Amino acid sequence: MHRLISFVMFLLAAQAQAQSVEVQSFAGRIQAPVLPKKIVVLDLAALDSLTALGVQPAGLTSDVYLPYLEDAADDAVAVGSLFEPDFEAIFAMAPDLIIAGGRSSEQVPELARIAPTLDMTIWDNTVEEGLARLAAYGRIFEKQAVADSLIAQFNAKLSNVRATVSGSGRALIVMTNGPKISAYGAGGRFGWLHDALGLPEAVASVEKATHGEAISFEFIREANPDILFVIDRMAAIGQDSESARATLDNVLVHETTAWKTGQVIHLSAGPIYLAGGGIQSMTLTLDEILAALKDR
Repeated sequence: MHRLISFVMFLLAAQAQAQSVEVQSFAGRIQAPVLPKKIVVLDLAALDSLTALGVQPAGLTSDVYLPYLEDAADDAVAVGSLFEPDFEAIFAMAPDLIIAGGRSSEQVPELARIAPTLDMTIWDNTVEEGLARLAAYGRIFEKQAVADSLIAQFNAKLSNVRATVSGSGRALIVMTNGPKISAYGAGGRFGWLHDALGLPEAVASVEKATHGEAISFEFIREANPDILFVIDRMAAIGQDSESARATLDNVLVHETTAWKTGQVIHLSAGPIYLAGGGIQSMTLTLDEILAALKDR
């Protein structure tokens, strides 16, 4: 009898092992269930890449902000916000997997008490980590071929854009928040525009901070970038305010090379600000840069 029990336990353990897969998360290598039927997603970058794979979440934050992700929200149960998940609603759903990250990352320990939870935050290297997350989702949902194809297409496009921007000069990334302006360098949240594209910084000493370094119009004039990337935070979160175009239509900004040569590139704010690292978000940003620089 003892041998029979041991054998049964061995089979159960082997079955459990077969139903999980090791993937890379923000916390390191971790076991995740394979083909979870009911998932809750509390990260827009994750939702971006999951929808690209054709994965439909059962639970989702009440606001997704991004039109290209709204179809996923139509068939999902609202489970609170990115910062304040509705734990009772999530518990009632009895999910097989919860995917958190970024703005919801602090909730991971509490969420893990409900169901297996992955922290899929994208932080230091947007492109590398974003593609790694996509590959992980491919393994979890047994869509490796789709993930591999998306990664290959993205890398080809990245190479094309990198070649196009080569020799274009120095770039500065700014984000407007109504009338306020912040700058981001290679080490910041949008730094992949420098690193992945090989674009040198117009200012090498920009403070590395989540919310950027507060700057003035004089700062932009002194930096004198050849390319000025612009992200409008208020537009990203759907709030009415002075637009980035109005904010930067300033006599000091007019003195920059970027303005004079028409290389002020207004990026779609929602995808890069809210879903940075998502495969669709990154692809859209590359498309916009390529179109803007080809039209110069």
